[in-house]
Amino acid sequence: MFIGEYNHGLDAKNRMIIPSKLREELGNKFILTKGLDGCLYAYPLNEWKILEEKLKSLPLTNKDARAFVRFFFSGATEIELDKQGRGLIPQNLLEYAKIEKEIVSIGVLTRVEIWSKDKWNEYNDENIDYDSLAEKMSDLGI
Repeated sequence: MFIGEYNHGLDAKNRMIIPSKLREELGNKFILTKGLDGCLYAYPLNEWKILEEKLKSLPLTNKDARAFVRFFFSGATEIELDKQGRGLIPQNLLEYAKIEKEIVSIGVLTRVEIWSKDKWNEYNDENIDYDSLAEKMSDLGI
């Protein structure tokens, strides 16, 4: 399980150092793809396989399902870390997430979300009513 928030940055070659606590769970190879809310999602290979199977089961006849699968898989790439724990983020993913230099990585159960520091701060400044959100989650049985 991934937890925590980590601040770090890109080096001059667009490589991101994966924090060691996240690296332990992600492994030396993982899948990086476009995420929701303008961030990137990083999945360990075993979690990616589980997600792949779920998405394969979506009906091909459903337009929204096709669009979501296209979005998710078109941006996906396998990242392999070097000995220093750095991985090269492709330019298309950097542009999608508006990452220029500073990064915030957060652990979210089965994945790591990688945010531009500015976008992460923006997201947190949106004054989310967590009490109301918790109430809605309780309606879902959480």
